[in-house]
Amino acid sequence: MNISFTDISKLLKSKIHEERLIALLILVFNFQKKTENQDKIFSFYLKNRKYIDNWDLVDLSAYKIIGKYLFEKDKSLLYEMVNSNSLWDRRIAIVSTLYFIRNQKFDDTVNIAKILLNDKQDLIHKAVGWMLREIGKRNEKLLEKFLKENYKKMPRTMLRYAIEKFSEEKRKSYLNKNYKLIINKN
Repeated sequence: MNISFTDISKLLKSKIHEERLIALLILVFNFQKKTENQDKIFSFYLKNRKYIDNWDLVDLSAYKIIGKYLFEKDKSLLYEMVNSNSLWDRRIAIVSTLYFIRNQKFDDTVNIAKILLNDKQDLIHKAVGWMLREIGKRNEKLLEKFLKENYKKMPRTMLRYAIEKFSEEKRKSYLNKNYKLIINKN
């Protein structure tokens, strides 16, 4: 789409959610179609991420731009973002790894998930659980290894999202273990 960064910036800075969404969808479309502009789009996204302030805005764009861009590059930016005070930076960091997961690379997702185990935000719990579930669809043994090491520390929402595709029996087992641990702490 032949829309300037100036016009995309105006949409992205709008108070209207749908206009910000359109701006991000244009960026995603252009990123996927124009490899010569990927550096500019990546930089533009990062410079304007304070306007990416809703879960759907992050979820529809982060892995398609940030994740894809960083796939073969240094990932230190994600580790900076995961330690940010900004909920949206942290969500961008974990959701960006969906691109890695879809390409059978799980290490960064697992490492970032461990960093976010104690996060206080429910929107982070949901995103981490979602990414763990995505790993499990491709490598159930790795998900089980992560769960065995961390389920006691995981917020219940994160755990529920992560085990969603397990059998009912296996889900109940994890949830009951988690529940008993919560009761015993009181």
